[in-house]
Amino acid sequence: MALRIRLSRYGRRHHPIYRVVVADAKAPRDGKVVDVIATYDPVNKRLIEFKEEKLREWLGKGAEITDRAKAILKGIKSL
Repeated sequence: MALRIRLSRYGRRHHPIYRVVVADAKAPRDGKVVDVIATYDPVNKRLIEFKEEKLREWLGKGAEITDRAKAILKGIKSL
């Protein structure tokens, strides 16, 4: 099972909120997730919640990070 760190959308219409999640590469965008790493609000352009230790743990286990998730987390820590 290949794991990816990617975005999952939730929130209401015209005001999305994204979670940075660890999920199976073949799972749908809003499907089953393994772990939640961060929460991002694109309207206000800020991270609401960020769990750095979980990010490092999953990267150490071999999870690949997508370009969009990397762009969001890039301002916080260098990956």
